[in-house]
Amino acid sequence: MLFHLPIVILATLSTVAVSDTVPKFDIVKQCRFEGGSTAEFDRCTQDEAAALEQLKTNWVQFTGVDKSTCLTMTTVGGLASYVELLTCLEMAGDVNNIDKNPRDPKGTGPMQSVGSGVTVGVGGQIPRRGSR
Repeated sequence: MLFHLPIVILATLSTVAVSDTVPKFDIVKQCRFEGGSTAEFDRCTQDEAAALEQLKTNWVQFTGVDKSTCLTMTTVGGLASYVELLTCLEMAGDVNNIDKNPRDPKGTGPMQSVGSGVTVGVGGQIPRRGSR
């Protein structure tokens, strides 16, 4: 679990300035680096363009801390990807939502304990002895 430590340290010491606009990445350079056929290059550029459009639409919804952390993590190797940036921001948002709305401790999730060592899905039935 210590292999995540350098990423956490890098993220917390980030000097990346976060603006109100989506950063500009060289997606042609990124897609060429990934290599492959012309079809793979075209698919890569289409995926990057789609991710860029989604980032432009949702950029204001992400927190400054998440933007800074994700920008640092997705640009460490010198190449940057809108797909990776979007994925990072969505995952950070999911984590933040879990922190704000933790699962109900009363067991209203998809699985409930119904007795000693028995767990069933919500709405599940426990068969009675002698019946099938």
